Amino acid sequence: MTGYIIAVCSSCGGYLLAKNSQKTRTCPYCGSKVVLGKAKKVAFAETANEASLLLRKLKEKAAKSEGLSFKGDFKKSH
Repeated sequence: MTGYIIAVCSSCGGYLLAKNSQKTRTCPYCGSKVVLGKAKKVAFAETANEASLLLRKLKEKAAKSEGLSFKGDFKKSH
């Protein structure tokens, strides 16, 4: 079974979802290449569904702490 990580982009602070086996990931918010071995990891999950739920909760928490309302996809630009 493949595990998943949620990491933070060092360029813009956006959250990234990736499989444990991935070495790099392109940030969906700013386009930077993120080396996952060096990136700050904020959560781990065993399944894709669990990882997706964790990612959504992290985004909602970040939006609330910045006074933004969250509905659907993360759209805040960094």
